[in-house]
Amino acid sequence: MSKPTPISGFPEWTPGQRMVEQYVLDKIRATFELYGFAPLETRAVEPLDQLLRKGETSKEVYVIRRLHADADSAGDDQLGLHFDLTVPFARYVLENAGKLAFPFRRYQIQKVWRGERPQEGRYREFVQADIDIVDRDTLAPHHEAEMPLVIGDALRSLPIPPVTIQVNNRKICEGFYRGIGLTDPEAALRAVDKLDKIGPAKVAELLAQTAGASEAQAKACLALAEISAPDASFADAVRALGVTDPLLDEGIDELVRVVETATEHSPGLCVADLRIARGLDYYTGTVYETQLRGYERFGSICSGGRYDNLASAGTTSYPGVGISIGVTRLLGLLFGAGELSVSRSVPTAVLVAVTDEEHRGASNRVAEALRRRGVPTEVSPSAAKFGKQIRYAERRGIPYVWFPGADGAADEVKDIRSGEQVTAAAGEWMPPREDLTPTVS
Repeated sequence: MSKPTPISGFPEWTPGQRMVEQYVLDKIRATFELYGFAPLETRAVEPLDQLLRKGETSKEVYVIRRLHADADSAGDDQLGLHFDLTVPFARYVLENAGKLAFPFRRYQIQKVWRGERPQEGRYREFVQADIDIVDRDTLAPHHEAEMPLVIGDALRSLPIPPVTIQVNNRKICEGFYRGIGLTDPEAALRAVDKLDKIGPAKVAELLAQTAGASEAQAKACLALAEISAPDASFADAVRALGVTDPLLDEGIDELVRVVETATEHSPGLCVADLRIARGLDYYTGTVYETQLRGYERFGSICSGGRYDNLASAGTTSYPGVGISIGVTRLLGLLFGAGELSVSRSVPTAVLVAVTDEEHRGASNRVAEALRRRGVPTEVSPSAAKFGKQIRYAERRGIPYVWFPGADGAADEVKDIRSGEQVTAAAGEWMPPREDLTPTVS
């Protein structure tokens, strides 16, 4: 077999990086559960008409089909891999509404797939960690204020740089655009969402081309997008622009609640930033994007928002609010900068040496005793000279080597980093807490 060629955008971490990823996922999962979110996993594929129903994502969806199609698989070409976890979650709610207690709080940690151009921090296969709260017919706005608290606590539990959650409310934008006379607020939102990528001049041109904005209207849209504040003072700045609309007022009140709740919980966590729009069309209220300090140029590592119309059945609707951490994106940026490491690349804390193959059973019994007490242990793969077995442990990053006693002598364990060797009993000895499992820093 010839040497395989890597496929860009499909990351495969080293064992050490995978251990870091698992540590991060465990921390995130623990925080989600502290806030009462229940675990859920949905299938990897969805019908294409469901995937393409909302948002500009048709170019990114991977279609699923069998290599050798037959009459029985005629519908398979209508399936695609999910590109986020919100759309399949909405479908799950519709299918299982009769079994769920509302408001329904769930978290999902799964892979998703997007056929976009791979680059640093952007992948075609990646892990997302989502939380959503969905209710029947109406969803109280205080749930929108809760999202940043959960994410702030989850990310604060990780050994990563501080984050800032940028928040906006699409009702502010839509109400403002209506108030200045624009008839296509969604087109205006999509144009403003590109502000960081193409700059104000190009956005003004796009507003004219796609939303029919005059020069004055485009200028007003850009003035709104320039407003940013770490507190509720953004509301005064919006009102100072002199635009009135009931939807605008509603959005301001909702965003004030989000910012004030976040400030009380964790000062500095949230910033009201009125250029944040989010590209997907299904968002209807508060929207979130999260900047990692020192990595702002790579964009958001956690985003989401309020959606009222994504899931409905007849006259019943299921509004929700959700936010998603791009776990692979976050880790890829930090791995690339050498900012995350693990103390050893294997979970093993102790290697039990083997005196000779006839006495391998004695080494196995020591390992079993240590494992029963929660010490990650493996037995040497060969009965080579002890020096070679120690070097094997060094190459693997295993900190301790255990030497079973011969002819009634006591066992001994050696810290191969310091060279200290002491008498030990497998039923009593424990490594220091910091050596029991690998530590992430």
